[in-house]
Amino acid sequence: MKSNALKKAATRIPVYGLLGLFTFIFAFPFYYMLVLATVPGKTIYRNPPHIFFKDSLFTNIQALFEDIPFLTNAMNSLGIALLATVTVIFFSTMGGFALAKYEFKGKKAIMMFILSTMAVPPFLNIIPFFKMMILFKWYGTWLPLIIPGMASAFGIFLMTQFLQDSVPLDLLDAARIDGVTEFGLLFRVVFPLAKPGISVLGIVTFIGSWNNYLGALIMLPNLEDTTIPVALSKLFMQMDGDRGGLMAGTLLAVLPLMIVFITFNKQIISGLTSGSLKG
Repeated sequence: MKSNALKKAATRIPVYGLLGLFTFIFAFPFYYMLVLATVPGKTIYRNPPHIFFKDSLFTNIQALFEDIPFLTNAMNSLGIALLATVTVIFFSTMGGFALAKYEFKGKKAIMMFILSTMAVPPFLNIIPFFKMMILFKWYGTWLPLIIPGMASAFGIFLMTQFLQDSVPLDLLDAARIDGVTEFGLLFRVVFPLAKPGISVLGIVTFIGSWNNYLGALIMLPNLEDTTIPVALSKLFMQMDGDRGGLMAGTLLAVLPLMIVFITFNKQIISGLTSGSLKG
């Protein structure tokens, strides 16, 4: 018995070693970012590079707050990301419910059109999109970063696939017999049963909106009105050799995303695996 256990352990050593190597490769950039956030700004580019933590984190954070309105930029990013997430979840779930559980003429054509829009690179429509926002007088506001993406093609596709198996038609028919309206079905049946899929869609949308650089760069030109990615890029342009504040800002910008992912890790996995096994 011991020999068999030793043989199994020996066969797993290369697998664990390979997994450990990939873990190190993916985790080291985050560790190095943490290190640089604690290093005095003037010595970040020294050779050999810094490997261990220093004691300049709070000095770098103070320099960050002096150079840009970071707290205002953070609130802008948070507000835009939350509004975008809530609206995408609502309208994508509504669209996914219609495509998954209703039969109507042109259903397949609509689905094919939605899928085809996902193949179009976003930068191709920058100029017409910019002109439309100017015409609507939305330039310089949050609206261009929220309203055009409310009916997300990815979100509708994801929720359509998820709701096909997670919401039984018999349950919907029973609710209709009890007098529940179609919107009542959406709020009282679909949303509760679709929590795993909603969790995945919400996290993906929040992270994508938080990291949206191009949209904020074009639509929010003022430093006080823009988001963290654009503010940090402007800070990078104006700093001369001292990158301590920039690295501290990068750390503070990434930290909420890491907290969100760690907190909702189980929901992400359950949402992605829901429907893969039946019975």
